[in-house]
Amino acid sequence: MAKKTKSEAEIKETTSGFSLVKFLQETKEELSKVVWPSRQQLISESAAVLLMVILSATTIYFVDGFFAWISQKVF
Repeated sequence: MAKKTKSEAEIKETTSGFSLVKFLQETKEELSKVVWPSRQQLISESAAVLLMVILSATTIYFVDGFFAWISQKVF
């Protein structure tokens, strides 16, 4: 069985170090592939997240108050 070896290009690429220019070019390239939401979609999804956070916090508040009331009655 022969061992798989990396090609010279792969070895050179991984050992060449960090290049800020290459990093910024690749970052710009990746950001151009991103599908950004429309303004309406951003607003509606943000509102949905805020609503769920408020509902969750309110539920936790009331459940905590209920258990505090129960613990006062028991103890």
